[in-house]
Amino acid sequence: MEPVNLDEIFASFDETWAPRIAAELNDHAVKVAKLDGEFVWHAHEGTDELFLVRDGRLRIEFRDRDDADLGPGDLLVVPRGVEHRPVALEPSEVLLVEPTETLNTGDAAASDLTHDPERLD
Repeated sequence: MEPVNLDEIFASFDETWAPRIAAELNDHAVKVAKLDGEFVWHAHEGTDELFLVRDGRLRIEFRDRDDADLGPGDLLVVPRGVEHRPVALEPSEVLLVEPTETLNTGDAAASDLTHDPERLD
């Protein structure tokens, strides 16, 4: 059991849309990611996904409902199976909580944006 310092973690990388695992609990991961611009449309059929904005502005777009705009301190849970697309309206720092094995691109075709999250020590 060691404390995790988010300032240090976010300062340790620059790559966007490439989540890293900061902590794990009950088969879930707390992932950290830097986001900038548009991501791909996707869904996670087997799990909900929690977004918590630490810094910046993030819009979660949906095909079948109103979009959600998030700023620092805001969180949103996207229910399993709901197609969505994160769009960072400015460079942003985000925490994600989801099962450890969840791919960031969900059911979308693999691309340069698909990352198996790196575990931070």
